[in-house]
Amino acid sequence: MASSKIEWTESTWNPVTGCTEISAGCKNCYAERMAKRLKAMGQPNYKNGFKLTLHEQVLEYPLQWKKPQTIFVNSMSDLFHEEIPDEFIFKVFDVMKRAYRHRFQILTKRSARLKEMASQLDWPENVWIGVSVENLSVKYRIDDLRAVPAFIRFLSLEPLLSTLGHLVLSDIHWVIVGGESGLKARPMEKEWVIQIREQCIKQGVPFFFKQWGGINKKKTGRFLEGRTWDEMPLKLIELEEEIEHNKSLHLTAIPLRSIAAGELGR
Repeated sequence: MASSKIEWTESTWNPVTGCTEISAGCKNCYAERMAKRLKAMGQPNYKNGFKLTLHEQVLEYPLQWKKPQTIFVNSMSDLFHEEIPDEFIFKVFDVMKRAYRHRFQILTKRSARLKEMASQLDWPENVWIGVSVENLSVKYRIDDLRAVPAFIRFLSLEPLLSTLGHLVLSDIHWVIVGGESGLKARPMEKEWVIQIREQCIKQGVPFFFKQWGGINKKKTGRFLEGRTWDEMPLKLIELEEEIEHNKSLHLTAIPLRSIAAGELGR
């Protein structure tokens, strides 16, 4: 496990590292840059650089982490890459199901394979699945995602490279938007972001604005029209006293809409 600076998660777990380019969003891949840096530093899991590599030895790590946390799965790869065997994906899902105290976030650009495998996979409530959509040419990934029977389905519109036009967000539970960062960052227009935010508000979908990006993402920051947007699809309620007295209890996930409807006190 590694703690993460990604604003919408807490930690990362990489049973697979390495990937290959599939669409425009991959052009300036942060994971590829980082993998090359880690290889140069002698990190053993990156001895192959950014070549796709399975790491059986880290599969059960989440079962050893006692503190409940939000975990981004394969931040350095794509779990539904065509070269990853089905059996290995089944193993990853088995670990996530057994590590029920944690919340796992999977993000893929391979939505076709995700859709194809969805019925073969067990989808416990602690496993969230998302697709990356960077421009109009890959909006079909949203429809592929909708076919997946996961508890939480989300969109990562990052790096946002064009307007996405009208978005149908039925059966989508969360939308993240962000601009590309780094020396070769491609620009993101404010109008594109506003258009997405307004559609999220209108359709009742939580909106998370990650960053403007650019060469210096710290300088450009995360403010959108004077504030940050950190909406999440779930509200975690930690019953500390009950957990202390009853070790069989764990975190309870309540949808934000349920809280708004007054179900919190039930």
